[in-house]
Amino acid sequence: MIHLVQIANTSMRRVALVAETDLHCLNGVASIYELAQRCVRVGKQMAEYAQSLATGEILNYDNIYEGKSAWRLLAPIDVPDAPSKLLVAGTGLTHLGSAKERQAMHIAEQPKEAVTDSMRMFQWGVEGGRPATDKIGIAPEWFYKGDGSVIRAPFKALEIPGHAEDGGEEAEVAGVYLIDENGVPHRIGMAAGNEFSDHKFERRNYLNLAASKLRTCSLGPELVIGNDFRDVNGEVRIERAGTTIWQKKIATGEDNMCHSLANLEHHHFKFAGHRQAGTVHVHFFGADALSFSDGVVLQDGDWVEVKFEGFGRALRNPIRQEAQLIAPIGVRSLA
Repeated sequence: MIHLVQIANTSMRRVALVAETDLHCLNGVASIYELAQRCVRVGKQMAEYAQSLATGEILNYDNIYEGKSAWRLLAPIDVPDAPSKLLVAGTGLTHLGSAKERQAMHIAEQPKEAVTDSMRMFQWGVEGGRPATDKIGIAPEWFYKGDGSVIRAPFKALEIPGHAEDGGEEAEVAGVYLIDENGVPHRIGMAAGNEFSDHKFERRNYLNLAASKLRTCSLGPELVIGNDFRDVNGEVRIERAGTTIWQKKIATGEDNMCHSLANLEHHHFKFAGHRQAGTVHVHFFGADALSFSDGVVLQDGDWVEVKFEGFGRALRNPIRQEAQLIAPIGVRSLA
């Protein structure tokens, strides 16, 4: 197992291998996208090949992470100069915690029903989300977030748009994939993530779920290659004015989910449109707990920290509330 980061200094970019507390820069590649493409093309394993290239400049990770260096952390995956070639999506109702919180969120809208559609879908996952190796299981809930332009680097702000009702963290692990020239998906690795959604808007009606997910998100700082995704423990924390106002232990990984990783991947990549050569996919695997369910309302200037064991340093992002949208977006006619 190895950890990689992407860093930049003005117009220069590097991929670096994490060797606490140093970063060993890779020679000959400027992005993890380029590295993964090369590995697929020449048939090399990502971890072994990255280690063979890690003979460049050695940088101090502490200085970069703490903002004391001219180098800054980037998101651990992107398609340089072509964000439209990266698709961000995710899977919900994969964890018991998320299902219970969705049930509580929507039960007020359906007072005559003891069980919501969300809890039914979760139960279907419990019953059919872990098929035998040669079988296809039940489809999970799926959502789209945007292209590569919605991904924010560690320490960059997650915006609550002017049209949004709220913004709330979703601490998750995300898989990162590359589609080769023959349309075959390759899992590059995984990263800690903050999926970020508008839960207040979603609570009004569960049909708002799709639009509530069209928000920024963050990944990193490290891409983990060759990790075990069976039982992953972590913690999510919210700080306001330097004080922790909410924190919670969380757990993800297949032992804590109703769907197997293989089933989630099948149901994402079964769509031909998700197997376009040269594209990258970031897929969030679901959250275990939300501060929103405990009555926390994120404010401008708050900080959210997500940390999973085995995934390297914590992902930290400030929250930024954008100015309220008071006028409609106009459309110009070319008629």
